[in-house]
Amino acid sequence: QTILPLLRELSKDSIKARHWEDVAVACNAKFDVVGNADFKLETLLKADLVSARDEIEEITDGADKQLKIEHQLGEIKYQWKTKEFLFAEWKDRGIYVLKSTPVIVEELEEVQMNLQTVLTMRHVKPFRKIAQELLTSLSETSDTIESWVKVQTMWCALESVFTGGDIAKQLPKEAKKICQGRQGLGENND
Repeated sequence: QTILPLLRELSKDSIKARHWEDVAVACNAKFDVVGNADFKLETLLKADLVSARDEIEEITDGADKQLKIEHQLGEIKYQWKTKEFLFAEWKDRGIYVLKSTPVIVEELEEVQMNLQTVLTMRHVKPFRKIAQELLTSLSETSDTIESWVKVQTMWCALESVFTGGDIAKQLPKEAKKICQGRQGLGENND
């Protein structure tokens, strides 16, 4: 009655080579499970799994949590690898500006908080580097979008002021720079 639940736990997809190494240490045994066609149930039964039941249950519970972390990181990676940013034409002038930034910023903040939580989890060890790299990349993306939106907002405000009327006549050099900026923005969005 004790061995069958342990065998069931050890047969889960979440159990990887690193977990089998931990089980071998817990049982004070040597066995090569992963990729070994000669591995038999008899080997596990001889290893006296029952005496290391608590350790094995902790290992299998940790494996389940690690699998969940691995899937979560995979989903985050996929979501942001395939993320599309939307642009909209600004004032029918052939210039496109980044659209829906509050939604993007909110999503970025949420995923960064999730990654920070993942990094504090006990079972993150095999995925710590991946989680940290994702967090760094998304933080840099957030900073870039923040800078982009600031420049875009300032440019949109100044473009209207400098492209028409009295100010363009009074400050021709500045008006020319704004027009050049408009051309640059148009070229970058093609």
